[in-house]
Amino acid sequence: MEELLINHESFQLTQMEFLIRLVVGLGIGFLIGLEREHAALTKTIKPFAGIRTIILVVLLAFLSMMMYYMISPWILVVSLIGLFGLVSFSYFVVHRDDAGGTTELSVIISFFLGMLTFLGFMEISLAITMIVVGLLSSKIRLHRFIGTITSEELVAVIRFGVIALLIFPFLPNYSIDPYDVINLREVGLIVLLTSGLSFIGYILMRVFGKDYGILLTGIVGGIISSTMITWIFAKKSKEQPSLVHNCMAAIMAASTVMMVRVIIWVFIFNAPLFKDLLVPISLIILTSLALTLYYNYKAKKQPKEDLDIPLGKPLNLRTAVFFAALYMGVLLFISFSNEQFGDKGIYLTTAIASLTDVNAITISLTKLAGDSLTFLIASNAIILGTLSNTLIKIGIALYAGGKELKKMIFFGYGMIFLSGVIAFLVLNM
Repeated sequence: MEELLINHESFQLTQMEFLIRLVVGLGIGFLIGLEREHAALTKTIKPFAGIRTIILVVLLAFLSMMMYYMISPWILVVSLIGLFGLVSFSYFVVHRDDAGGTTELSVIISFFLGMLTFLGFMEISLAITMIVVGLLSSKIRLHRFIGTITSEELVAVIRFGVIALLIFPFLPNYSIDPYDVINLREVGLIVLLTSGLSFIGYILMRVFGKDYGILLTGIVGGIISSTMITWIFAKKSKEQPSLVHNCMAAIMAASTVMMVRVIIWVFIFNAPLFKDLLVPISLIILTSLALTLYYNYKAKKQPKEDLDIPLGKPLNLRTAVFFAALYMGVLLFISFSNEQFGDKGIYLTTAIASLTDVNAITISLTKLAGDSLTFLIASNAIILGTLSNTLIKIGIALYAGGKELKKMIFFGYGMIFLSGVIAFLVLNM
């Protein structure tokens, strides 16, 4: 057995473990120091800490922790006071006319990372190091991005923070209706998830949409509403017939994302139901994905044109609240139909509700599965909902789309509808 270098009642360390942790600590100091040294090349005022200084700070953390256990805990206290004194002195000397203090904070963080590494929390130290280096190296990009944020987008961020941090945690976590299915905490989670997904979609569309073209817009738009994407690109195919394959690829991509969204909702709210639906839903997803890749391949032969697609509001809380209200209404309607009419009432309710939006009915059915509904009935109803939603999107595309797109829609959505029928049969075998 290897001899212990430190044998404290609350901490033991062998010489080999010490050497391994020291190498990791030196690597952490090297990465942070390298970034700071590189950043200093463009500055007229040199910061007090570069690659050598930060590596020495990590070594100081190691020695302080070692002597904490071997000699006295006060040595660590003295080291911390000395480090903070040095950093404070540097800040007031170097930054008299400059409010920045990134390097000084990096030095302090490096010391604590050295302590964590010495104690054996190497995975945590490395993860934090990657975050620190990423933030330090992205200064210009972050400043450029922040400079493009509008006041409306800033207000949206604040509103989302208020919902997530000040409202949602304090919602009551119990049912408030006669059917025992409406939980305000779960309704708040629906609002949070819906608005959050819309906000993420807005950001991705804003940052990458025009650069990556129509396909990315379809993928991002599918997070928000595949029905909306079908409408937008059906009309675009009529206005610009040369982009018909691009538009069709975006429509298929949005439908693929919609099905991925369905299975994610199921996974979040009912893990046992997820296992039953994984194979049938995967069949529809793979069909949609294959169609997306096919039409995207066809689109590559066409000249690319940039589309100016309206982004809408960054955070549409009204839509999120409406969706939550729709969710509660569907939940109550399903419970009532199940009580009055049995299985047939559930299927009819699902088919009608899914004509406009598949999310609310999916979440409602998922929540009821295993309780007031059997897993098979819930699974069949969700598949039926996707088929119903596919039919309405076919109608939208045929109404708003150009001549060529209409032909593609019959094939594309027809294949998705067929895969849904097969998925329904697989569930009931």
